[in-house]
Amino acid sequence: MDNIPYNSRNKLHKSTFGAVRENEKITFSVVLPRNISCSGVDFVIHKDNCHSAYHRLSWLSMEGEDKEWWQIEYIPTETGLFFYHFEYETPWGKSEILNNGSCLGFLNGGKHEWQLTVYDKNFKTPDWLKGGLIYQIFPDRFFSSEEPKKNVPPDRKRRTDWGGEPEWRPTKEGKVLNNDYFGGDLKGIEQKLPYLSSLGISCIYLNPIFEAQSNHRYDTSDYSKVDSLLGTEKDLKSLCKKAKEYGISVILDGVFSHTGDDSIYFNKYGRYDSVGAYQSKESQFYKWYKFTSWPDKYNCWWGIDILPEVTEDCDEFIEFITGKNGVARKWLKTGVRGWRLDVADELPDRFLDQFRKAVKAEKSDALVLGEVWEDASNKTSYGQRRRYLQGGQLDSVMNYPFADAIISFIRSGVVEGFTDKILTIIENYPKCVTDILMNHIGTHDTIRAITRLVGESCEYRDRAWQSSKKLSDEMYNKGVKLLKLASVIQYTLPGVPSLYYGDEAGMQGYKDPFNRVCYPWGHENEELLSHYKKLGKIRKSCSCLASGEFYTISEMLGCLAYTRSCEKDSIMVIVNRNEHEIDYYLPEEWQNAETVLGENIQGSKIKIGALDAAIIRKDYTKGSTD
Repeated sequence: MDNIPYNSRNKLHKSTFGAVRENEKITFSVVLPRNISCSGVDFVIHKDNCHSAYHRLSWLSMEGEDKEWWQIEYIPTETGLFFYHFEYETPWGKSEILNNGSCLGFLNGGKHEWQLTVYDKNFKTPDWLKGGLIYQIFPDRFFSSEEPKKNVPPDRKRRTDWGGEPEWRPTKEGKVLNNDYFGGDLKGIEQKLPYLSSLGISCIYLNPIFEAQSNHRYDTSDYSKVDSLLGTEKDLKSLCKKAKEYGISVILDGVFSHTGDDSIYFNKYGRYDSVGAYQSKESQFYKWYKFTSWPDKYNCWWGIDILPEVTEDCDEFIEFITGKNGVARKWLKTGVRGWRLDVADELPDRFLDQFRKAVKAEKSDALVLGEVWEDASNKTSYGQRRRYLQGGQLDSVMNYPFADAIISFIRSGVVEGFTDKILTIIENYPKCVTDILMNHIGTHDTIRAITRLVGESCEYRDRAWQSSKKLSDEMYNKGVKLLKLASVIQYTLPGVPSLYYGDEAGMQGYKDPFNRVCYPWGHENEELLSHYKKLGKIRKSCSCLASGEFYTISEMLGCLAYTRSCEKDSIMVIVNRNEHEIDYYLPEEWQNAETVLGENIQGSKIKIGALDAAIIRKDYTKGSTD
């Protein structure tokens, strides 16, 4: 406590850790040296971009002979993002207590205010996802049932070489068509449900499945139809029904910031019988788009002309997606359990507000998960601070901050600062959000995890280089060890781990499309596969991984240790990133714990191999293990 007047992560200073509900009482306390002769302390708080309010603390008590505590009870009466600091008065004038950049305040130092996220008192997120495990599938590349398909457009290139390299070379015109298909489909996913169950999967996240003219299907052509190569709406209903028998839910990818130019709505090439916005200003879809010079000049997503940008706050578009008979509710009726919103930070507040209302009206426990790459509690886009996590929009987000922290530590071996990155997110987010964060370490938008951990950087490298670059056997074997380490952290941090299809099989690859190759059925890395199955069982057996508290034990010299704890059980995770074995000396209360991953405890210590990890558990339902 020496020279630290305030620590936002210590309940002696802030009675409620992290974000708080509106109208929830919080006690703030600061401790000051007696010798500065403090005559008064103010709690100074303001809503984002608003004037500050001053609230006087009361003198509380002495600590020893040289410190004194000051305290205030504060009740935030509205939702929003707030910032605060403290000011104190002495005979020498007024001074501030500011944040040093993480959570600590000092009398002489610090440049930042603390953040206080206040969320709706009625905000609740789906319980069914807590403690679960997400599996992300790029549908064309997971598994093919080989059942014949109807109404497949003739301009699609059907591949017969499952596992071949996806086409990446541009045409003579310089365009990458993304029109080669390997034939993965919904029936294929259904056939692999026993496999997914063996991994402990509780939720399948499908990349886009709606009709589109590219294999990634982020260029939606018709929101009302399942793409013909993936199957039919009947197949989707069958998948959801069968998955439910395995305790698995299905969520879909909603791409609502743009459509394809080759779509029923824009219809640039006349593929559809409809009158698209490109064809006539009288089109019912014309208002959806922003033309600067109709028809050939229009706003498009990130300057990509095949992806005309939608005006998401257009009344007609909002009704089409979120209305009583809209897209959002239609697909929930098939048995789907929720939505992942593509580029959620590019969707305006009005759209997100209405989308959530529609989803929850149709299915109260449906999931609304957004793609946001930064800290979603204080993200700024559209020139304003966003309110994704305050109760009226998203249930949770893709957790890129955790992913970056894990990859950085495991790749570099530098552990110092790791837990501050984790705690910053936990502190800023409502706990109901944190419990269901999508904790990935690889997705369809990133380099494959094993390649990212040991491979060369592909920064400024073209696709020809990425295509030719594969990990050497030596690097691949090291990558397997590092991926096992990274996954132990991923599977035990607050939130829900998300496994990108094939990572458990040891798939490697750089950026799109090399991170989207076919699952190597029959050629999996068995060591990794066995490891992931064991982690899946550990998640199911440990109650604390659903919503247990996170506590740091140590982080230094390449070794990380932390705990998760709830009323039923606790686990301690120890990760040794060093390339040598270590003896980790356990706190006394952990010396009789059960080992669920790694070697058995020997007296007061546990041996952790080079590039290895251990998980030990205390089960309170069986009596004390201390």
